[in-house]
Amino acid sequence: MRLKTAALLVLLGLLTMLAGIGQLTFWAPAETVTASVPGDTKAAPLTVIDQKLIALHDGPVKIKIQGEGDYTISTGRPDDVNAWVGKTAHTTLTGVSADQKSLEVTSADGDAKAPSPAGSDLWVSTEDANGEFEYTWNPPADGEWSLLVASDGTKPAPSAISMTFPNKATTPWAVPLIVLGIIIILVGAALPFIAKALGSRRKGGEGDGPHDGGATTALPVQSPAGDEGRRRTGGAEGPALRVTALAAALAAVMVGGSAVAAQATTSPDATSSSSASAPAEGDAGTPVMLESQLQRILEQVASTVDAADAAKDAAKLAPRVDKMELQIRTQNYKIRSTVSAYEPRMPVRATKLQSSVISTKKDWPRTVYALTQGDGNVVPQVLTLVQLSPRENYKLWGTAPLQPGTNFPSFPVPRKGTSPVPASDSTGLAYSGNQALEILSEMLTNPDSPNRSKLADGQSSPYIAGALSYQADTVKNGTSANFKFTHTPATSQTVVLKTADGGALVVGRLDFSFEGTPKAAGDKLLLEDDSAVFAGGKETTTGMVLNFAESVAVYIPPAGSSDPMKLVAATRGLVGASFK
Repeated sequence: MRLKTAALLVLLGLLTMLAGIGQLTFWAPAETVTASVPGDTKAAPLTVIDQKLIALHDGPVKIKIQGEGDYTISTGRPDDVNAWVGKTAHTTLTGVSADQKSLEVTSADGDAKAPSPAGSDLWVSTEDANGEFEYTWNPPADGEWSLLVASDGTKPAPSAISMTFPNKATTPWAVPLIVLGIIIILVGAALPFIAKALGSRRKGGEGDGPHDGGATTALPVQSPAGDEGRRRTGGAEGPALRVTALAAALAAVMVGGSAVAAQATTSPDATSSSSASAPAEGDAGTPVMLESQLQRILEQVASTVDAADAAKDAAKLAPRVDKMELQIRTQNYKIRSTVSAYEPRMPVRATKLQSSVISTKKDWPRTVYALTQGDGNVVPQVLTLVQLSPRENYKLWGTAPLQPGTNFPSFPVPRKGTSPVPASDSTGLAYSGNQALEILSEMLTNPDSPNRSKLADGQSSPYIAGALSYQADTVKNGTSANFKFTHTPATSQTVVLKTADGGALVVGRLDFSFEGTPKAAGDKLLLEDDSAVFAGGKETTTGMVLNFAESVAVYIPPAGSSDPMKLVAATRGLVGASFK
């Protein structure tokens, strides 16, 4: 009987251990699961792979796309992807079905066409594909990301898409079953020896009694009929039953332990799943682009400006230059086409990005500053780049070389971005952006400005000193004319971004007007060759007006600081001349 019980326990242990091993081998779930877009999905010019789907599982996600002809896969922030899609009809892949075989899809009606997303500055990266395309998704940086799949915006976007994810299925019982099986086998193997030892001990105790030679009388005792049988059974099979009961108790303990182990194994997954599905912290402080994006944009801007400068063709500037910089370079080309000795505008370079200032402002227009230097840049220059809407690219609005002896302010690291400030808001600042440019304008117009102490170095600032000297020399040499000089901020082009110390850098435009009127009848005013290009002549007896655009950058200290403002960068360019 003892051998049969032991054999059964060993067999039970082997089966239990085999079940545990099977969960780790031939019964183990697949390492990955693949879900596909249903075949009846409605065609649309754009397909969006939502960030929630991409982040649904931890680990790498493999994406397979089957399309006809050329198409692109663009990576961008969810807000940017949604803004670019706008009112265009599109299909969005949002999740995975319960059986993990199909991708959940939503369709939105809208415009039947859209511009091609290829080449947009919104994207961190773009993959060009044709036919079948496979790649493993890796996030380019922290935060949330979505994918946009499109052909040329007019043809249907590829929708034959499948995604392969790591399988979350686990085998929490595998190890507990193996351990339990081993213990049951050991108990079964030890059972005959334990039973034999207990039996020998009982036999050794039989016949014990008084040994002093005295007589002993045994009195009959009435017992239930079953007692004798129980006593006989207890004498013959008691050890085996007790050992079997012991094994059962151990098995029960191990099953309980394995349940605890299973819970311990699955709990982290549940916690992880909960954390993954919880909404991420608001990324109000997320910069609107990565530094790699900015570098790519700068290279394209520099290449565009180089080509236009070489050809003196303003039409070539249109894709990447606008506002003040477009006006100044256009007029510079016009002058140089007639006056060969006229100095060209400082070239734009992207070879050495010394500093970048990336805004966290999500809506449009968006502004970025870059401090660059390269061939032809005697000093670094501040570039102002603006994106007016999601489907437009960044354009260069202004360039201004750093003032000699001036340091560019410190900004938060690019991966954190910096906050924009309304030009009229002075909260936390010594002055608002508009006030700062008003004070600078006054100093450039009036040598005796009462606000001189509010701007560092006052008249000794190279640019301010140069402007005031030019105006004073003009008055001194033009004895037969009256002159008037005015510098006025163009508030529509003023941008303010916070610096690391709580101050701000305001970059904007001043319109510099220079008027001359003869003092007496017959007096003449003579224009330089560059001005004559716009005025249509070199002499006037009625008066003239010269117009310049000034690009400036001023550092504003934080509120409570005793430090004055600083003119960080400045330059000007002739943009027009006319006779009265």
